[in-house]
Amino acid sequence: MEDHGAAGREVAAGASASPADGAGSGCVGPEGPAVGAAVGDVPDAAGGYEPKVRPGARGPGLSRRRLAGRLLALGGVLVLHAALPGAAGAAGNPAERRALQGLRLRYGSPRQAGLVEKHLEAAADEARRFLGPSPERPYYAGAVVLAGRGRTIALHRAMGEAVRYADYDGRTDRVLEFPAAQRIPMAEDTVFDLASLTKLFTALLAVQQMERGNLELEAPVDRYLPEFTGGGKELITVRQLLTHTSGLRSWAPFYQQSTREGQLRMLWAVCPQEPPGTVYRYSDLNLIALQLLLERITGHPLDLLLQDEITAPLGMHRTRYNPPFSWRRVTAATEVQRPPWSGLDRGLVWGEVHDENADALGGVAGHAGVFGTAWDLAVLARTLLDGGVYAGRRILRPASVELLFTDFNTAFPGDDHGLGFELYQHWYMGAMATPHSAGHTGFTGTSLVLDPSTDSFLVLLGNSVHPVRTWRAGSAPRVAVGNRFARAVPVRTKHGGPAWYSGMETGGSGTLTLPPLAPATAAARLRCAVWWDTVPGEGAFHLEASADGESWEPLPFSTQRSTGGTPEQWPRGSAGGWSGRIWHRLEAPLTAWAGRPVQLRFRHAATGRYVGRGVYVDVVRVAEPARLLFTEDRPADASRIEAIGWTRSTD
Repeated sequence: MEDHGAAGREVAAGASASPADGAGSGCVGPEGPAVGAAVGDVPDAAGGYEPKVRPGARGPGLSRRRLAGRLLALGGVLVLHAALPGAAGAAGNPAERRALQGLRLRYGSPRQAGLVEKHLEAAADEARRFLGPSPERPYYAGAVVLAGRGRTIALHRAMGEAVRYADYDGRTDRVLEFPAAQRIPMAEDTVFDLASLTKLFTALLAVQQMERGNLELEAPVDRYLPEFTGGGKELITVRQLLTHTSGLRSWAPFYQQSTREGQLRMLWAVCPQEPPGTVYRYSDLNLIALQLLLERITGHPLDLLLQDEITAPLGMHRTRYNPPFSWRRVTAATEVQRPPWSGLDRGLVWGEVHDENADALGGVAGHAGVFGTAWDLAVLARTLLDGGVYAGRRILRPASVELLFTDFNTAFPGDDHGLGFELYQHWYMGAMATPHSAGHTGFTGTSLVLDPSTDSFLVLLGNSVHPVRTWRAGSAPRVAVGNRFARAVPVRTKHGGPAWYSGMETGGSGTLTLPPLAPATAAARLRCAVWWDTVPGEGAFHLEASADGESWEPLPFSTQRSTGGTPEQWPRGSAGGWSGRIWHRLEAPLTAWAGRPVQLRFRHAATGRYVGRGVYVDVVRVAEPARLLFTEDRPADASRIEAIGWTRSTD
């Protein structure tokens, strides 16, 4: 089961399905779960649900996605390594050289991590806030939050309780709590059921096999798994399993089958609901099929592959399938499972996998079942940020890591996806989301986000299905903590002083207005430095001009990256999206205002449910060849700036 989508889509495992599903030959029908939210749904703005299936068509030409696939088919990752942008010399970059020297994660201060302490503390405060009504009940009984940059973990906090509720009555929506003496407080090293974060490990194992020449990204799945045919499944490729573009349904009730043979018959009977490659639909079945493929080509079960290929080399000693009973006291409890909200009647699930299908598959599944700690996930994050190596032990080549973070879903805007990893998803990454950010969520309340552009990582683990899955909704804690942590990564001006900052409040807006000016010639120009990061289509900054201070019109401008390059034109007087985490030089001609008074202003607006890192404006000047009309350097000019919703900020 999974918490997944543009606003918190969830695959509700354990939901009921048609009795005919998987019984006999043919394809499993399109019926989805009947319990709670529909499989793969997205809450809309009114709190309802709409299907989370996005159709798309491949555009003309050879995209980066197609290029990657063809190169892999021809020669594997070694060929791809030479073709991907920035891959040349990756093995010699400073981060990887340090990792190969055996450097490990360490605890340190925010300053040592290059983070702003007050904003980092605010991230912990946000996580703690959801222990209370969110909005009616606690979002989770407890949580662990870990955040770092580089090799320094600057925040690692445990809060709330790992085990609190003994039972739940669905008829009255009441809980039975353990006596205070029997509850178990959350600890920094508490083990969590990671739920769909498991998919990341399965993806890593698949890419390892690509490196070794045992698996091709664009090969049909039935080349390796001959039983995976019928109804169009023979057209599904390995890439489509990893990017959720196979066309398979989201879920099937494997737990209703009492034998392994029956479970496999159910999978073989499933057929694509749409032609492979034409839709994006998040599906557990993709990773279950990939598990079977990996086990077939390696001859080893998935849990042994995880141990031998990932966790043992990286020293992730608290990450595994089927944790032993001795771990139970240090493991966060999950749900009290009973029908109708669950497909099984198991009572309090604690120390065993929460996902009903993973439980039916013996606790070892490609989509769910891995348990782990925040520290171990930080090790995984650091490994990937360093090009596949940690403490001198390599599990992937840099080009393979590039695959994980390459968007193969360009045909499905908004559903950016690498191999296993989701990319640029504000719905749970919050303001950490950039075109380079990668991560995943898990239905039990887990999440991991990596941002290579700032060399930072965030782990938030909560037992949000304890005592029952219906008590939580969406990804509010993930977004809130992600926003605060993004703010902790400072934006520094070239001169080291403060700049004007728009803030990053949801629905925030404001104006930064210069005093009236009187350019005498058509050569007058406004120039400044600007830095921006807004949610595409839901936030922007605008440059506007007015003759009377009442009616405003767009003022076209151009920007040029501080690192050089061709200027970019903004004829509508506004810019938004992600600017690359670097400053840009902005220039706006005042040709139309020669010989008449004008006021200029910057305006920002955040109109959606999510926000980016915000907008900064610095070193504002208006000049013409013979005269400096305005400059922030002059105290008299600076004092006449009218700021509404903007503040001066050094970070």
